[in-house]
Amino acid sequence: MTLKLGVPSKGRLMEKTFDWFGKHGVTLRRTGSEREYAGAVDGLDGVSLVLLSAGEIPRELAAGRIHLGVTGTDLVQEKLPDWMRQVRSLEALGFGHADLILAVPRCWVDVETLDDLDAVAAQFRANHGFRLRIATKYHRLVHAHLSGHGVADYQLVDSQGATEGTVANLTAEAIADITSTGETLRANHLKILKGEPVLRSQATLFASRMAPWGAAERAALQALGAALGRDDVTDGVFHD
Repeated sequence: MTLKLGVPSKGRLMEKTFDWFGKHGVTLRRTGSEREYAGAVDGLDGVSLVLLSAGEIPRELAAGRIHLGVTGTDLVQEKLPDWMRQVRSLEALGFGHADLILAVPRCWVDVETLDDLDAVAAQFRANHGFRLRIATKYHRLVHAHLSGHGVADYQLVDSQGATEGTVANLTAEAIADITSTGETLRANHLKILKGEPVLRSQATLFASRMAPWGAAERAALQALGAALGRDDVTDGVFHD
């Protein structure tokens, strides 16, 4: 058996993940064409590379089909209801930073905070007969955040495309989405509500608590921990 490491299969996330491991003496590389999802690991025995989309990695970790995976904290916490039981965060990688935020039309001059949104949502329902719509791909995280702040008169609508465009298209009154610079929001005449975001996310190395951790996989994880300068890398991962 070998330890299976899942990393993003393309784009800047893949490149930065390869660079991060390279700085720790572990070389990740593709072994086929750009269209092939094959890869190899040099500098660390007993590890095989699995190239996946970032969105698939939380599911594969939770299913125990991979032992380690690099993906965003936003994807793990949104896709895995009981994520702390299923995976353990091993290392924040320092890239892929983005905030999950709530944004409203810039012309809503009296709406700056969640309390303001709560008041507007109640008035919106009274005026229109249905709840204010918030477009998002992050239903679990947004619902928990709004409930925790006492916001009740809203409905979450699913956004499969460009979430920022839903307000202009009249399919939502507000949005909750990931942003790193806010430029797309400003271009679509939206403003971020003040206060802490729903979640601060970045690329993170996770370990699966559900994967089969035999002697070979444990040894490979300990070797990776040594490369990272971490003697606690196995803590809380194995079910002994």
